[in-house]
Amino acid sequence: MTTAPRGGHAALVDHLYERGLLDDTWHRIWLRVPREHFVPERIWRQVPTGCVPVTGRDRLALIHSDEPVVTQIDDGRPDGPGIATCSNSKPSMVARMLQLLDVQDGHRVLEVGTGTGHLAALLCARVGERNIHTVEVDSYLAHQAADRLSAAGYQPRVVHVDGEWGLPSAAPYDRIVVTCAVRHIPPALLAQLRPGGILVAPLHRDFWSGALVRMTAGNGATGQGHFEGGASYMLMRSHRPTRSPAAVDDSTVRQGATDLAVQELLTLGFALYAGARLPGVRMWHTGRGTGTHVWAQDETGSAVHVSGRTVWQYGPRTLWREIEQVHGEYVTLGCPEHGRFRLSVSSAGDRLMLDHPPQAIEPAPWTLPAQP
Repeated sequence: MTTAPRGGHAALVDHLYERGLLDDTWHRIWLRVPREHFVPERIWRQVPTGCVPVTGRDRLALIHSDEPVVTQIDDGRPDGPGIATCSNSKPSMVARMLQLLDVQDGHRVLEVGTGTGHLAALLCARVGERNIHTVEVDSYLAHQAADRLSAAGYQPRVVHVDGEWGLPSAAPYDRIVVTCAVRHIPPALLAQLRPGGILVAPLHRDFWSGALVRMTAGNGATGQGHFEGGASYMLMRSHRPTRSPAAVDDSTVRQGATDLAVQELLTLGFALYAGARLPGVRMWHTGRGTGTHVWAQDETGSAVHVSGRTVWQYGPRTLWREIEQVHGEYVTLGCPEHGRFRLSVSSAGDRLMLDHPPQAIEPAPWTLPAQP
């Protein structure tokens, strides 16, 4: 099902404009840069069970909707499990990222994750192709994007390289936009920004699927940022997990009960807080309202499943008790929304901070590695 009015590309762009996601300048640019010119013939729609091929009339309907269009599965390898590995992002999310990027005339911009080339084309139309540099880890995607950009009349610099390291040869930049999720802000990217420059990226952590962060660069590889809502993107290839969590031993199951409604866990504010307090713990859910099911698991095989008020725990950790305790801390702090958290990046790594009362959110003592 599409999520924009019928009428093709112009209707989609007008839909974004009416929602306040495009200003007059971007509205004119989007109208001149049709999405369909950058989407390959073979595409898929992401559904809960996997990726479904989309062809014929449904293909254009998907492209002209406010939905992501999957453009590659399994890193382009044949006979894989059908996992999405590249997409033309949801237009409203692209527009939101461009709002946060705040590109101005004359700005030099680095895009990390060329993908189909559509965002690079939009940026070329805004500040000129000489100011746009875009990097792509997949050589085939980089080649195809360069061809599509050239056919559309744009010649930005397209480089096949791991975006983790940016493109220092063309630095410094005024703006950097990352179009894949990162588990931490790569220091090399902040180091390639002018002080005061802006980086916009989807950040992915174990406890939550993703949040959009807007960083302002300091001197060197440092920066301060704020969270700007949820954003679920595919992980940068070099940030993908290198190992699977340990298997859960069903024979260790213990059943219990809880007074905590699982719906209270499903806010971005709590996800940010709990993710910092419980590193290495992944949480996900299905359903809505009273039909919500929540699962959590750590890397060693401890896990929990909660349905309604019933709790099933597995492994040596009492994971649900830890989550309840962290939620109690969060309530004591006043249940801060995501906008009250900021991200501080320095040589010591990424650090989550709360604005009031001002404090760093550190891992809970029971989650720290044992001392020798």
